[in-house]
Amino acid sequence: MTNLQAAYQTLKEAQWVDLTHQINETSPHFPALPALKKQDIFTLKDGFHVQEFSVVRQYGTHIDAPIHFVEGGRWLDEIDLKDFLLPLYVMDKSQAVAKNPNYELTKEDVLAFEAENGQIEAGSFVAFRSDWSKRWPDQDAIRNLNSQGIQQTPGWSHDALEFLIHERHVKAVGHETLDTDSGRAAAQNGRLVEEYYLLEQDIYQLELLTNLDQVPASGSLIAIAFPHWEKATGSPVRAVAIIND
Repeated sequence: MTNLQAAYQTLKEAQWVDLTHQINETSPHFPALPALKKQDIFTLKDGFHVQEFSVVRQYGTHIDAPIHFVEGGRWLDEIDLKDFLLPLYVMDKSQAVAKNPNYELTKEDVLAFEAENGQIEAGSFVAFRSDWSKRWPDQDAIRNLNSQGIQQTPGWSHDALEFLIHERHVKAVGHETLDTDSGRAAAQNGRLVEEYYLLEQDIYQLELLTNLDQVPASGSLIAIAFPHWEKATGSPVRAVAIIND
């Protein structure tokens, strides 16, 4: 118990950064999905206030379980609880994305990151900082369509995901955009090849993260929470970075 109390005190003294967008009926989301709806079922005039929210699992800052894309993949409630508190690494490629909105984070980027920050620890969470979240809450800016209606957005390259998953054995990854794949890659392939690949490897991801510019490259933790859904493909989450000052 003494060890837990000491850890609790350490966590309380650390800096906490919210990595999640606040969501409402106008929040940016995948266009094929409906927006959040909410209404009052009872008000304080009735003696108590109760609201009804209707929202898809993949809305706002959210988690994707393997079953989201992969037949036979794990449901959200089958992921180990300990996998929702992980060491956090943040790879900052925001300057590259500012020059090229279709930038893909590569294996070479990962190796360069490790040369500066040390090798990524097994069982970690790796986040791709693009500063795309600064476009929130503008749906058009988040999607960033060109004149042909093709999304111009950054994403993960296959070699980076393959290296992180099979050589560094990460537990999860995350990004600030709607998709794992860059907009250009998704258009060329006609589907989200890298998102399928990632989930096929039996790890999860977080999408539409924010405030990664407030988190150091290494040395932090990420804590992820959501309701205990039964047989869910994903869920809106509250993700927090805990930073060791």
